[in-house]
Amino acid sequence: MNRFDLEERLIKFAANIIQLAESLPNSPIGNHMKGQIVRSGTSPALNYGEAQSAESKKDFIHKMSISLKELRETFVALKIIKYSSLDVTPDLVEKCFIENNELISIFVKSIETAKKNKSAVTNDYSYIETTQPKILNR
Repeated sequence: MNRFDLEERLIKFAANIIQLAESLPNSPIGNHMKGQIVRSGTSPALNYGEAQSAESKKDFIHKMSISLKELRETFVALKIIKYSSLDVTPDLVEKCFIENNELISIFVKSIETAKKNKSAVTNDYSYIETTQPKILNR
């Protein structure tokens, strides 16, 4: 998967989260969950966009980690919605739930890979210049 595919998935995920939020009831609990899920569910796409302009490998890993944190927060919010008696479309909740879980897996692996590659490069900007990490001569 290239970065544009992941960005597109995150944008579609955010759009589905917005649709889900719009379907939540207009009640104190529904409104609370709307705000919560919109904040945490749209944030990964925005933070991923920032990660693409990271100033260093460390900054990239940090921004990707923020996206992962928000995805995990969204996952918990989706579970709360799923297990509560809120009147929502079960298919949309399940669709968001499955995609959220897949995105978490992608981000975990991407961060692990970036951390491994970080130790193999000579300077923090080398990942911008080439896709091949520079190996330190010993």
